[in-house]
Amino acid sequence: MSRQDTAFEIHVHGDVKLRPDVGFAAIQEALKPLWKYAGARSLADGAASLYEDEPGIRYDMHSHVLHMCWTVEGDQDFRQQLDDMCMNLNELSELGAPIEVTFYDVDFDEEDEEAGREARDDFLLLFVGPTPEAIMQVQRNLLVEDVVHLMERHFDGAELGGVVREIDQLFTNRFTALTSSLELGRPPRGMGGGNTGHGGGGRRPRHLH
Repeated sequence: MSRQDTAFEIHVHGDVKLRPDVGFAAIQEALKPLWKYAGARSLADGAASLYEDEPGIRYDMHSHVLHMCWTVEGDQDFRQQLDDMCMNLNELSELGAPIEVTFYDVDFDEEDEEAGREARDDFLLLFVGPTPEAIMQVQRNLLVEDVVHLMERHFDGAELGGVVREIDQLFTNRFTALTSSLELGRPPRGMGGGNTGHGGGGRRPRHLH
């Protein structure tokens, strides 16, 4: 296998609050892009992760939360499965939620690192939710958390109210633009269906929750 065809271990991680009326059959169908890609014949067959110390895909019937800490072997074509999964979960979700996806370059080793080559690792942060507003709300919350955490190294938290208000205004403007675009029957600029990708940035530890 050439480096152009390098395979990955792909880790999907996130907790999605589903509507109380959603049953197992609907969840199985929504996650079909994942378990079918893994070569399974059902969600029960494909819910286990590649790694035994990861919980895999689980649904808590009491809290109505879908938990994903699941790794599969694959390649770049898995991105289409992620798009399909997100569209499906939008239909079942009660609240907005982030889903982290990490692609680990399985062919990258110490010799590559010593030779100065870079791993083809990649990281995606995807969002699902029942409405665009719900998706934007969770995006906003994560951004505020990141910005405040960064700026608290230099400023007291009480001084950052203006920064948070500016972030809120940015999302208000984006939601207004989205609403206007939908009313005009054209796709909004700057919105990729609620999914945002972030590349590279070094090897990321696998979640074990």
